[in-house]
This record gives sequence, C-alpha cells and structure tokens, in this order.
Amino acid sequence: MLQYLIILLDEASTSFCSYPLPLGGGREGALIPLDTLRQGIRFGMMENLMIQFVYPNYDLPEEYAEVIESIDHSKIKPASPPAPLRGEGSKGADVWVMESIKGVKADVPVVWRTDKHSLFDSEADIIKALENVPRLNVVLTDIETFTDKDFASYKEVLARLSQKVEQMYVEGKSPQLNLLTDRMMLSKMNNCGAGDTNITLAPNGKFYVCPAFYHEDEADSIGDLEHGLDIKNKQLYKLGHAPICRHCDAFQCKRCVWLNRKMTLEVNTPSHEQCVLAHLERNASRELLQNIRKHGTFLPEQEEIKEIDYLDPFDNKDTWQ
Repeated sequence: MLQYLIILLDEASTSFCSYPLPLGGGREGALIPLDTLRQGIRFGMMENLMIQFVYPNYDLPEEYAEVIESIDHSKIKPASPPAPLRGEGSKGADVWVMESIKGVKADVPVVWRTDKHSLFDSEADIIKALENVPRLNVVLTDIETFTDKDFASYKEVLARLSQKVEQMYVEGKSPQLNLLTDRMMLSKMNNCGAGDTNITLAPNGKFYVCPAFYHEDEADSIGDLEHGLDIKNKQLYKLGHAPICRHCDAFQCKRCVWLNRKMTLEVNTPSHEQCVLAHLERNASRELLQNIRKHGTFLPEQEEIKEIDYLDPFDNKDTWQ
C-alpha cells in the first residue's frame, strides 16, 4: 500500500540513493512548475500520503516555499561541509545528503553517498560523524563493481566500525549507523519500497517507480497527474513476489529495485553483489548485538540473529519452503 510520495523539485534535485544524476546535474531551469507542484501536493493529500520534497543545490523562488509549507512534509536537501548544519534542524532540512562527511555536525539524519574506496578510507570520519549526528546512512554508489577482494575489505571495515560502535554503546551513547545498527532493531523487512510503498513525482508531472527510473529513462513512467497511476505488474514490487528476498532475513537490505533491474533485468531479483553486501552487514550486526549484550540488557524484546553459513541466499535455495 502506498504511504509516501517523493516529489523532485528540480531535474537536478539531489540523489539520496545509489543512482547518479544526469551528467552536469540536469538541465538548467528544470524546476517543477508551480501548478504541477500544487497538483502533486493535492494528489498526495487525496491519497493520504506523506510527502518528501527533494531539493536541488540552490535556493528555490519564494513562492515555492509558500506552496511547500502548505502541507506536512519532509525536506531532503544536499549539503557540503562545512555547511551550517548544527542548530538548523528541520528548518534547513529533515535529511541532509552529503558527498563528504569530514567534519560534519548536524541535528538531523545525514545520508552519505560514497564509493567503496572512499568508504574503506574513511573509518575515522565515520566514527566522528556518529558522535555528531543523530543518524548516519551510508549509501554505496558502485555496488555493481564489488569483487571478492572488495567484499573482504568491506567485512574488515564493518568489524572495525562495530568495535567502535560497541564502545559508544558502553559509554551510554546510542549511535545509529544503517550498516550496523538497523538490523539489530528489525524483526521484518524494512526495504526501500519503491513501486510499493512509495512512488516519485518528477518535474514533468509524471510518476516513476523512484527517481532513478526517471533519470535513467524519462519515458519509463508509471502514470501522470492527469490520468493517475498505471503500474504494470505492480505485484513484482512487493516482497511476496520476490522469490529470493521473501526467504531472506537481511531485513536492513534496501532491496533496490532499480539496481535489481540494472543488474539482473528483473525488478524483483537482486544481484549477487547486493545480497553479499547485505549479508556481510547482517552478520556484522549479529556480532555487534552479541557483544553489546555482554555489557548488560540490550533490546531484550528482539530475537537473536541466527548464525548462517552463506552470504548469498540463492546459495541456500534448497532449504526454502
């Protein structure tokens, strides 16, 4: 069931996930028309959807702010440290998207888009960020390039970060790092939900499964404001029709349908790379949870994360029921 409507305020609205923006950031002057924005907000109200506005890297005209503030919403904005993030709270953004987290301080969650090499070299910056932001979401932008060597490096980085996060919990802090702490809190899938629980409205007035589908092919729409939604084979975006994912307990996995289609040609089938990364995170979360519980009661209502002997659930398909 739909719950969220993502509205891109400009063709160059920031990417908050794995997908890249068009070369050069998008066409100049591709701001969503005011009338289209109003219609999008009305659609969200009629469907009882929570609206998330995604901003470009420039100040919008004053009249846009008035329309945006006419409804409850969340703001996703780009930022580049050292930006004045601390103290702005939701007046500036509800989520900041960054290409670097060096020296970042913020009162709201931060999304850090990074490639694998920058991630491997940034352990110290990640730990500092966890001290200075309420939540850090790390988004890898080059998942399709991961090799066995990269998987090994990722596992080592997660293990070292886990030790630091454990220490922070012992000190009475509550760091949130999606790669490690999300799985500890979950008892069911908490995926992206593109095409199922959320859809995207682009500046051209058309709906898309997510911003990535819009940027990849503008013709790949799933309806428009005039005629409504038209999602072909919409069951394929649901967990129950994902033959691998529905058997999986890497509940923190984004299960990115855009990456699925890009790498396997099927929106409901993840790639080997996505699965291995998600299970490395899952296993690191399992170890972190066990280690934190050595210091006292922690998440007693949560079940243990069981030990597994595979990293790609497809390798375990003979046990599926």
